[in-house]
Amino acid sequence: MNKFNYNLDFKTTDFRKNPELYRIGVGEQGVLLVEPYKSEILPLWRFKTVELARESSKAIYELFEKYLKEKDFVGADMARKYLQMGFTRARRYANHASGQKYSQDSKRKEPVEYPYSSGSKFKDNEILPQEADALTNEKAQAAQVFKEVWFKAKDHNEYKALKKWFRERYYE
Repeated sequence: MNKFNYNLDFKTTDFRKNPELYRIGVGEQGVLLVEPYKSEILPLWRFKTVELARESSKAIYELFEKYLKEKDFVGADMARKYLQMGFTRARRYANHASGQKYSQDSKRKEPVEYPYSSGSKFKDNEILPQEADALTNEKAQAAQVFKEVWFKAKDHNEYKALKKWFRERYYE
């Protein structure tokens, strides 16, 4: 019911005009596919420093509120996903400065098809050591900025009500 549909033609589908095609999915699914929202939100998404994370999360949250005001659940959900992705990506770099969680010597015998529903193609490899300052470095602080705004969005009463309405209207 909630499964994100990766079989759509994302190059030609306008989800603002066709919200019935949107599925919430799990976590950040579709965040880099669903237009026109990707084009509206992605340019605002930054997490390199704490200051950029503050500016970015504020700008994305303002879009989130605009979408809510317009009763545009897909837009609000996509903004929520970008806030979540700000947290997860900043945490990845806080934990592993290179951005690589696994050693890069692939042990998989078969390639993993997109979307990587079973995880990274290096998932079976050794996990690289976490940075010594993974809980306090600048990326960790940037992640915390995004986490606070992400939780504010996902727990927003209007968002939750609009999500319920969207499911009742478009899900079978």
